[in-house]
Amino acid sequence: MKTMTILFVFFTFCQSFAQSSEVFTTEEGAIHGYDPVAYFKEGKPLMGKKEFSFQWNGAQWFFSSKQNLETFKSNPGKYAPQYGGYCAYGTSVGKKSPTQPDAFTIVNNKLYLNYNEDVKVLWNKEQKECIKKADQNWPTVKKL
Repeated sequence: MKTMTILFVFFTFCQSFAQSSEVFTTEEGAIHGYDPVAYFKEGKPLMGKKEFSFQWNGAQWFFSSKQNLETFKSNPGKYAPQYGGYCAYGTSVGKKSPTQPDAFTIVNNKLYLNYNEDVKVLWNKEQKECIKKADQNWPTVKKL
């Protein structure tokens, strides 16, 4: 029953959420202003700083250090979250959904974000299949 409730809330929110950009952004910047490189180096989300910012793929990205900024600049595709930072589970079902910085997973050296911890649990149950479906869906979903 809890799974059904989570999915109902998730899909209801997805329908009301409208963001047309290819990268999930908020007033704080891409991925809520968190440092995408820190997920790989620190194993956790770290808030970026305004003095370490970079414009890429139509969004402002922030970093916790100059070193992380330079690392990102050298290979943004390696460190940017999959599906533009939108929810990996949502993308797997054809939706463009926001994410929370702490609901993350690194799989095969790629960063995946989810709507929240409950949705991350659902995504992790069928992770391999969800990644395959999201990869197939992303070319269409990113245009929504």
